[in-house]
Amino acid sequence: MSGPVGRGAKVRAAVHAATLAELVDKGYAELTVDAVAQRAGVHKTTVYRRWNDRQSLVVDALAEHFAADIPTPDTGALETDLRALARALVDSMAGPVGTAVQAAMHSDAGRLPEIAEARQRIFADRFRRAEPVVSRAIERGELPVGTDPAEVFKALAAPIYYRLLVIAEPVDQTTADLAARIALAAARAGALISPIATRNQTAGRRQ
Repeated sequence: MSGPVGRGAKVRAAVHAATLAELVDKGYAELTVDAVAQRAGVHKTTVYRRWNDRQSLVVDALAEHFAADIPTPDTGALETDLRALARALVDSMAGPVGTAVQAAMHSDAGRLPEIAEARQRIFADRFRRAEPVVSRAIERGELPVGTDPAEVFKALAAPIYYRLLVIAEPVDQTTADLAARIALAAARAGALISPIATRNQTAGRRQ
């Protein structure tokens, strides 16, 4: 065990880091609160005071890690913003934590509610990070009004996830740049406008 850490934010950061390290080293099935506490340099009661159980600890650590792992770019142009998002996503997915998470999701652990919750929190955060990118692009006149940020991110992520998880091909910056071009083309063509915006526009033309 390393030396004791302080309270508050330092403890939280140390426990999160230890949780991710245990996940990478041992996998979800073998991860224990005792091992996390030992690696973090805290007593296990300190962990249990902040997280009710192993499941809530893993969900919290994963959600915070991936929230910090994907930035919200502001390069001044949609094309370069999407490229930055796609490259960050590839780096995240192909990194040690991303690889460990994918292994957990494709094992028996993938059916556990806490893993599903972690996945939902991760993607909800990533959809939120796409919102300012798309909003600024609409304001600059690069995208049609009503373009759905979540759909833009899905179009961006789909080629990456397909290669990585379905056909087991490696992904790199070339993959990311291609995904960005696909999402950009679809968004510019108006294919990613939200259904609500489409209905409102149709109703407006009828009035």
